[in-house]
Amino acid sequence: MCFPPFYTDFGKNITIGKNVFFNIGCSFQDRGGISIGDGSMIGMNVTIATLNHGLSIETRNITYPSPVIIGKNVWIGSNATILPGVTIGDNSVVAAGAVVTKDVPKNTVVAGVPAKLVKEINN
Repeated sequence: MCFPPFYTDFGKNITIGKNVFFNIGCSFQDRGGISIGDGSMIGMNVTIATLNHGLSIETRNITYPSPVIIGKNVWIGSNATILPGVTIGDNSVVAAGAVVTKDVPKNTVVAGVPAKLVKEINN
């Protein structure tokens, strides 16, 4: 289920599992590929980016794609940003406003800028 508006630059590079929910205002830059597992929930105004630029002046205008993989039953809070190349493990929670720059292990909660592990989830 997706509450509009929803923004994407292509849309054809997004794979969505079953029973996934997007709240309003999400923006997905999908040229590098985005995969979202079953049962995941994505809060308002979440941004998922799959492109980065070179750091040097010579390569700064070149974009480099890296996929984002979101596991099953992941909850991404409102206004979170997921950066290129990140994998978020099954059952994890990304706190509202977090900026995820590195992979998130399964069954964990991450928060902050940049996002850091704050808790393990015991199932």
